[in-house]
Amino acid sequence: MARRCELTGKAVLVGHLVSHSNHKTKRRFLPNLVKVTLQSDTLERSVRLRISAAALRSVEHRGGLDAFLIKAGDDELSLNARALKREIAKKHAEVPVN
Repeated sequence: MARRCELTGKAVLVGHLVSHSNHKTKRRFLPNLVKVTLQSDTLERSVRLRISAAALRSVEHRGGLDAFLIKAGDDELSLNARALKREIAKKHAEVPVN
């Protein structure tokens, strides 16, 4: 399983661990990934995703999973999230707005 956020695309970064003597060794900066179950209001079901803690805050800030996915670009979403976004868009197109 890749260490990549399914919603924001945040992934592992590489840098240096710098000692007091300024000796540099390679290290990896891992994203803070958490497995969460988010509720989709449009699809009326829950969805399990592996996302970063920052993405979880962004989802709450934008008003839920549906609003986040509609606003997000396809290039940063995982295949699972893109399929979910298509389902939500399809469901929005079916429901007439009064």
